[in-house]
Amino acid sequence: MNGSSVYVLIAAIAALVLWRRTRSMFRPIRGNGIRMLIPLLFVAPGLSLVVDATANEPAWIFGAAFGLGIMFSIPLILTTQFEVREDNLIYAKKSGWFFIAFLSLAIVRIILRQELSDMDSQGQMALLITVAFGYLIPWRIASYIKFRLVDASSPS
Repeated sequence: MNGSSVYVLIAAIAALVLWRRTRSMFRPIRGNGIRMLIPLLFVAPGLSLVVDATANEPAWIFGAAFGLGIMFSIPLILTTQFEVREDNLIYAKKSGWFFIAFLSLAIVRIILRQELSDMDSQGQMALLITVAFGYLIPWRIASYIKFRLVDASSPS
């Protein structure tokens, strides 16, 4: 996969996430919120890239990448909120800051990819997947907890 096609793929994924997030602001969240955790299953196959023996990077670099991902999750967690509307259903709150945080995250990932361009492709991909795990796991878990707190306090 050449450089420009990777950027097109990143842009397409970012657009899909933003489109889904925008749609979700107009639809109630059904059930007990467990569906918020399902995307974590979709990224699980990427774990095989991280534990791949051909990624010859030291363990501390993977720890730093995961820590960087956790730092990236903070703005996403802070901008993800839920509310009970007139129909007594729970919706994701509309937030322009979420879009800014998400787009900033996508831009930083592109810059990171450029900075790591001298690294072998397996190592680079493993580190970027580790960063993604670092922000997706805390963000999704925190979103689930926030939803459950709103659900517990809502009149049913």
